[in-house]
Formats: sequence, structure tokens, C-alpha cells
Amino acid sequence: MREFIVEADGGSRGNPGPAGYGAVVIDAATGQTLAEAAEYIGVATNNVAEYRGLLAGLRAAHELDATAAVHVRMDSKLVIEQMTGRWKIKHPDMKPLAFEAARVFPAAQVTYEWIPREQNKHADRLANEAMDAGKRGEQWSAEASTAELQAADARAARAARAAQTAAEPEPSGPPGDATAGAARARAALAEGRASTPTPAKVEADAKPEADAKADAKAEADVRAARTVATPSSGWAPADMGAPATFVLLRHGETPLTPQKRFSGSGGTDPSLSAVGREQAERVGAALARRGTIQHILASPLTRTRETAGIVAARLGLDVTIEDGLIETDFGAWEGLTFGEVRERYPDDLNAWLADPEARPTGNGESFAATATRIAATRDKLIAAYTGRTVLLVTHVTPIKTFVRLALGAPPESLFRMELSAASLSAVAYYADGNASVRLFNDTSHLRP
Repeated sequence: MREFIVEADGGSRGNPGPAGYGAVVIDAATGQTLAEAAEYIGVATNNVAEYRGLLAGLRAAHELDATAAVHVRMDSKLVIEQMTGRWKIKHPDMKPLAFEAARVFPAAQVTYEWIPREQNKHADRLANEAMDAGKRGEQWSAEASTAELQAADARAARAARAAQTAAEPEPSGPPGDATAGAARARAALAEGRASTPTPAKVEADAKPEADAKADAKAEADVRAARTVATPSSGWAPADMGAPATFVLLRHGETPLTPQKRFSGSGGTDPSLSAVGREQAERVGAALARRGTIQHILASPLTRTRETAGIVAARLGLDVTIEDGLIETDFGAWEGLTFGEVRERYPDDLNAWLADPEARPTGNGESFAATATRIAATRDKLIAAYTGRTVLLVTHVTPIKTFVRLALGAPPESLFRMELSAASLSAVAYYADGNASVRLFNDTSHLRP
């Protein structure tokens, strides 16, 4: 019986976002690449793209030999564990794909193995080529595959290694035992794919620092896979599906921003300055390059609407106004600096710093009231945008509150965060109520 090794991968630039998959079928005995498959599939999640890669790889192997034994190798712990039946498949987008994959070959002919990402470079490169082609408005073609060109240099070494291993005395089992021989071939293939020099790797191998980084990355992949395999409190289980991802953008500068004056919802409602408009343009260009934003929502204040409008023009999207994203009302403190408030309203300021229920002078909005409003807005938007990536153009206090609530941090943590004008942060919300936070507060990378 012939034995094939199928390596597959999928990716999404946004999760969900522009997605593609890659798969390669390899002769287990020789290490020769027999078939490649890759496709840009539009907007999808990482998990869906990975399942599409698996399905494409199995179908390509079936076309070569429907009677072959197939050993699937993927760096997706989710797909491997679900296809072996150790994890349940709950997400509706993945159930039909897993069902189709299970029908390509009889179950007895297919085995599954998780591998670190570093050992799945061929399929990963194909998936990225497919996404790159999709970005250009094209579909991937085998003739354009750089993965196959780079793999060609490694084939001879893998084949030699496999032949050498197969010629060694068999430690146990009858001569010519197919299972043992296949296992040796897989081991030789894994070693060859990890160590065979390609032009890019020769250069990297000459740099110890690069080697150390690669080793650290591989170890990190293993640790991450082990964590997913044994999820604990605070981690979203792997089958929670695609999260609702909120990219939080603070508006660009206004004339009050450099002076660090209180500027909430009860003040003069200033417009963006020239600097603020330039900042918004840079953010729009950066987000356009990423290509992950699917919707834009903004606070009703002028500075956020202007920022959102500039970004939306770059992304080709509409802006929806969301009142729940408005800034806190700072009452009589509007337009004042912290020092001026300290001088004029010392007792009120001390109370405000000590108690989240305290209001700014003049019946402003307390941080506790802001948190209640933001939590309600968050829950409404999660329900409306599950599995989507949404840009929320808002203000300092709402963004800090989104982050604080996601981290489970105390109210006083608001005073320990600083957000630059036009800065980006992101929170992903999963179906079980867990969340993960990413911070991109430094906006210097947005400059041309």
C-alpha cells in the first residue's frame, strides 16, 4: 500500500479576514512532492481556512491513489484534535467541512499528527501565496508557486536520508514490515524538512542569533499548542469559534489635546486640528494595508466622526454612529487642565480620584456610570458583530474602560493607562465570555 503525507495549513489576515489555504501531498517513502493545492477563499476565519486546506489535501491525495494510507500533518491543534474525535466540533462553519474531510478516505486509512509550525512551512507558504494572489484580485496557480521552487532543493536530501534510514537494520518486526518502514520514512521526512538547507535557510544558518530566534519561536508554538490542548480559566477553548473583534481607535488630536485639557461630552465639542486630520489619514492607510476592518462605528462627537470619516474613505466603508461610545461628561472641568481643576475644585478632584462613583463637579458622569454604559454597549455590539472585525472610533475613557473590563482590572487601573491620540488597541470577545487584549499605543509606525 502506498503511503502519502498530507501537510495542510490555512490563514486569515484578520480572523475573520482575507483568507486562503495551502496543502501538499508528499510520497512518504521518498519525500517527493506529488501535488500542491492552494486557494484564496475570501473572508473567513483561520479555522475555516485550515479545514479547507485539510479537505483540499485529502482530495488531492485521493486523486493520486484512493487506496493509499494517508498521514495528515498540521500545526493546527484544533483541526487535529477535532478530526481524531478528542475534541467536539461545535462551530457551525466547521462541522460541514470536517464531515466532508472525514468522507474522502475511509477512517482506517487516515492518521493525524500535530507538528510545530516550523515543520509546516511548505503548506504555510502556499496559504500565504494564495492570500497574496487574492489581494491582487487573482487566484493562486501552481506555476507561480515559490514553495515548490524552494522545496526542490530539499527533495534530494530528503530522499537520500529516507533511503539511508530504510537501509538500516530493522530493530524489531519482520523484514519489509510496511508500518515500520513508513514510520522511518516519516521520521526521515520530518528531519529533512527541519534541517535541509534552502537558499534562505543557508543565510539564516550563518547567523546564530537568527537560529536562536527560530528555536525560540518553535518552542513557543509547542507551548501554545499544549495550552490549547489543556485550556484553563482565562483561556478561550479552541472551539469557541471566531470572536467579535473590536479595534479601538482614539480620535486624532484636537486643539485641546496637546494641552491635556479635559475634553468630554459636555464641552465645546472641538473638531480635529490639522495634526489630527493627518493622524487619521495615517491610521486609515495603515488599516487599509491590513485589510481586516469590516465595519466602522463612531461616537457622535465631532472629533470622532471626523476621524471615522477619514478612515472610512480609505477603507471604502460607511460609518455608523453609536451613542454608547461617547466620552465621559466631565461637568465643570471641561476645558480645564488637571492643575486648574486641582486649584479650583480640590475636594471634588480628590473624591473623584478615590471613588469610581464620584462625579466631576457640576453633575458630570462618574467612571462607574461610564463603565455601566460601556458594558451595555459592548454586549450589544458583541451580539451584533460576532465573528466580525469592527473599528470603534471613540475616546480615552471608553477605550480604557473596554480594556479594563476585558482584563478584569479594578477601576483605579484607568489612572494607570495612557492613550496617545489616534492610537489603536483591540479586544477580541469569545463565545464563553472570555476576552483577549492587544495594545498598539505607539503611533510612530504609522508615519510614512
